[in-house]
Amino acid sequence: MAPRDIRSPWRRKSGKAVLSHGARQIALIALQLWRKEKRFADSIISRLLAKDELTPSDRAFALELFYGVLRNLTLLDFWIGCLRASRVESGLRDILRLGLYQLFLLKTPEHAAVNETVELTPKRQRTIINAMLRAATRQRSDLLPRAEAQPLFVRTSHPQFLVECWQRRFGAEHAEKLCEWNNLPAPVYARINLLRTDRTKFLRAYPKSRPIADNPNFVEVSLLPSEALDRGHCYIQDPSTTIACHLLDPKSGERVLDSCAAPGGKTGYVAQLMENAGTILACDRDPERLEILKENMARLRVSIVHTVRHDWSRGQVPSGITPSAPFDRVLVDAPCSNTGVMRRRVDARWRLTPADLGRMQERQLAIVRALLPLLKRGGVLVYSTCSLEPEENEEVVRRILAETPDLRLEAERYSLPFRDGFDGAFAARLTRSA
Repeated sequence: MAPRDIRSPWRRKSGKAVLSHGARQIALIALQLWRKEKRFADSIISRLLAKDELTPSDRAFALELFYGVLRNLTLLDFWIGCLRASRVESGLRDILRLGLYQLFLLKTPEHAAVNETVELTPKRQRTIINAMLRAATRQRSDLLPRAEAQPLFVRTSHPQFLVECWQRRFGAEHAEKLCEWNNLPAPVYARINLLRTDRTKFLRAYPKSRPIADNPNFVEVSLLPSEALDRGHCYIQDPSTTIACHLLDPKSGERVLDSCAAPGGKTGYVAQLMENAGTILACDRDPERLEILKENMARLRVSIVHTVRHDWSRGQVPSGITPSAPFDRVLVDAPCSNTGVMRRRVDARWRLTPADLGRMQERQLAIVRALLPLLKRGGVLVYSTCSLEPEENEEVVRRILAETPDLRLEAERYSLPFRDGFDGAFAARLTRSA
């Protein structure tokens, strides 16, 4: 049987030839697709891994390489610039990024990092990759301190405009902590689904789950608890997501509109707070994500959710929504820049430009304006994002209040990673006068 490496990607299973790639090649292919096709990183790597048959350790290594390079693009490119003044072709740059990430950040043994990375390179270009990586090993004691002397946006590989915004808003120390937070692997948290079990039974059934202080219905897990998920005993969710649900404070028997609901994390928790009694109308513009929401609600045994596909930023309210209006409570978990969850959405930082924050604000305002006519007198609207930016948070709330005299602001809440230890989030509770 041919060895499993870049030169012989075929192996056999059950008498059939199966195409297989090593972890490094999977990571390289993913980086190339991400650069060329502008698709989300999670989607790219998950599809590649689904098509291949790596061992668990190789799968983990491929993920580490892919996400590790994306988290450190600016820093890796700084080192490449130190090693070669002339332009490096984009395909070779991807290979060099992989090699330097292994050498300097993963601390992979030099012979493995260099030799295996050279093997990824087309034969006619192997000499240059080999020379640059070996030069990097010789110059390690110079390259590492030079990197430490660079500005924060280079050292931590974030967009310069975003780092400067955070430094002005949070101060230099907190901005640095936030950048460092974003570059760490994200822990996995799960919310115990009280519609299917209780905390005591859950912890007894899944003893490897670690309770979280001040969040009694959440646990931290080292691996995805597949059995618990399949049985609907929990839902993978960061504790910061519950801020909006608590401000919404839904009651049993009420009519609730979850306007941007998929994949359903907040929807399921709202149903739990309502004790599965009442009505939740869950909307989203993406039909595939709505199907995922339906599957999640079925697994969690949530029976009060009805789904409607709709994009609130355009078009009239569909007939599937208007008969249920007015709603007691409306949750607007608005699409945003994701700056509060960059630890989990690794490539989100590279999709942002300064103009995006203003563009997102206009879209967020359009969504809220479309929803306000559906809120009853005395009703509650909660606006939330997973952004840290005032353009998408407080400024949206202020503009809505200025436009809508019968609304009043009752509360605003933030989750700040460097302060609270969880993902970033914002929520505001607005009440319509009776």
